[in-house]
Amino acid sequence: MDDFISLIHQVRRCTLCAEHLPLGPKPVFQLHESARILIASQAPGRRVHETGVPFDDPSGNRLREWLGVSREKFYDSRQIAILPMGLCFPGTGKSGDFPPRPECAPAWRSELLSYLKSIRLTLLVGQYAQAYSFAKEKEESGRKPGASLTENIRAWREFWPDVVPLPHPSPRNNLWLKRNPWFMEEVIPALRERVAVILESDS
Repeated sequence: MDDFISLIHQVRRCTLCAEHLPLGPKPVFQLHESARILIASQAPGRRVHETGVPFDDPSGNRLREWLGVSREKFYDSRQIAILPMGLCFPGTGKSGDFPPRPECAPAWRSELLSYLKSIRLTLLVGQYAQAYSFAKEKEESGRKPGASLTENIRAWREFWPDVVPLPHPSPRNNLWLKRNPWFMEEVIPALRERVAVILESDS
């Protein structure tokens, strides 16, 4: 536990890509060794950068609704871990926030995840989390995921019950949700049930 706490302190002091961050470095994540659900997200937005609380925005409201969990349970690090691909706000362009900084995940992700031995469900939120995670899986198992985010999510049963690929819950994806009603009809009920079973179990 002491090594894990030391690593977390080290990550929170990270300045690896500081010169590329418009608001400076401020890693935002939520981790505990006993967590059973891992949310692999993309990168903090501007509001999350300001508050220092992951998913403290409209995207978080929708994600908590998808999972069927309260805000209190969502922010219980002993149950739910939140580790973005990029830990700091990367800035905003004309079409939305920039992608997660590429330096971040290779520097910290594997080492941090090595301490999370109790994870039973990993949620891959958005294209960047899926691309990174599936690339590593392909190296290890040879299994090839779909070519697009939509294809990955349509194939959710292939990854079930340990991994669930999700679209980003941002309001920017309202059109995607409208065009893909099967997601709310098929994926979300199964996901809520899976989350409830994991969080209600004692081990």
